[in-house]
Amino acid sequence: MHPTEFDVIVVGGGPAGSTAATAVALRGHRVLLLEQQAFPRYQIGESLLPSTVHGVCRILGVEDEVARAGFKVKRGGTFRWGRNRDPWQFSFALSPRLADPTSFAYQVERQRFDAILLDNARRKGVDVRERCRVREVVADGERVRGVRWTGPDGEVGEARARYVVDASGNGSRIHGEVGGKRTYSDFFRNIAVFGYFAGGARLPEPNDGNIFCAAFDEGWIWYIPLRDGLTSVGAVVSRENAAEIQRDPVAGWRRLIDACPEVREMLAGVEQATEAPYDQVRVRKDWSYWKTRLWRPGMVLVGDAACFVDPVLSSGVHLATYGALLAARSINGALAGEVAEERLLEEFQARYRHEYALFYEFLVSFYDMHQDERSYFWKARKVTNVAATELEAFVELVGGLASGDASLADPGARLTSASSELDGAVGRLPESDGLRNPLFESASVRQVFQEGAVLQERGVFGGPLEDESPVRPGGLVASEDGLTWVDPGR
Repeated sequence: MHPTEFDVIVVGGGPAGSTAATAVALRGHRVLLLEQQAFPRYQIGESLLPSTVHGVCRILGVEDEVARAGFKVKRGGTFRWGRNRDPWQFSFALSPRLADPTSFAYQVERQRFDAILLDNARRKGVDVRERCRVREVVADGERVRGVRWTGPDGEVGEARARYVVDASGNGSRIHGEVGGKRTYSDFFRNIAVFGYFAGGARLPEPNDGNIFCAAFDEGWIWYIPLRDGLTSVGAVVSRENAAEIQRDPVAGWRRLIDACPEVREMLAGVEQATEAPYDQVRVRKDWSYWKTRLWRPGMVLVGDAACFVDPVLSSGVHLATYGALLAARSINGALAGEVAEERLLEEFQARYRHEYALFYEFLVSFYDMHQDERSYFWKARKVTNVAATELEAFVELVGGLASGDASLADPGARLTSASSELDGAVGRLPESDGLRNPLFESASVRQVFQEGAVLQERGVFGGPLEDESPVRPGGLVASEDGLTWVDPGR
């Protein structure tokens, strides 16, 4: 076994791994990407946000190919959620920073979308090797130096590099190498059961591509129109339902769909999908967590290896690709030798935590605004029931960065206030004049989409429309091409 040398090794070929690998290769560095499976392969997380499509994909040079793939256009979301029992729309177009022609995203079949990103990485010079399972990292007392893996024919390989990026998902076997611990959220301690139907009703145009989320007594359901003849449907319920669901996932899934009138009606007379890989009903649990440390010398965590919040706002692929781009900027800067490694990696960690914190706070508030005191699920997901230990861990994680706040002395009060403000904004939607969206007048909504909007501006215009400021004292800002960091003080 003779080690080969690279600048960067990426473990995992999903959106996070492809993004990190491509963004480093675009700066001329030697990148090896090791993926355990053979693509295309199935993955959940099908609903994108505009920042991924028009920001990250454009920076990586793959936006046009994604557009040609013919994915279902998503102009926002439709929710039956909150005090108002009538569905309401969340439209990207009514945000002043998400204006046409970038006021949309896609509903994607992940095996196709992920393969597009991975093939783009190959074209950009990344050495992509599929069916290679990373067994361990190579490290010494000073830093991580590389990885060892097993190839498709059982051969053992070893490669050395300045940096290893763990993008191997929530099932990562190596994330512990950076230290720290994975902290699971009790508030989002749910279980999801999901599958596919061979069709289903669509919302009226132009919202026929919207994700539809409906709250009901036992939790909430997503309904994603992937294409004509294919709809993704999943139910998110309490972990207390786990035994029933795991005993018979199909029966549990069907029962939960029947318990939600809106979704039941949209699927009336429609058969379950029979085409592979959509012919299975799957279960996912323990998805909401964060790592207390995201890097050590020579190694960083991105994507689901680092964190995941909750599927309700389609944040998964955004956080994965955004965090991967942050990591690539820091690695590119370190390889160039222009800024100290520790400063660069602390910038990556601080910004990644900041974005995670904004989505975490927003989603806690989003759950809290749904009023159903009869339901065990919804009573357990009130801000007042966020465990004190979880708030303490969260405060320690974000260190005052959430909501741009210098102090998190009373996070419970701030979460309650944000929920009330969001609830009020939804209540004003029926009186909207069509020119202003009350949702984007809510501070929590503006903040959670702000960084995504900056990514889109960078992709579309080559940089943000306003001067970018560091997120913390002494922090860095992105370069014009979005691929590294620069010191604004120089």
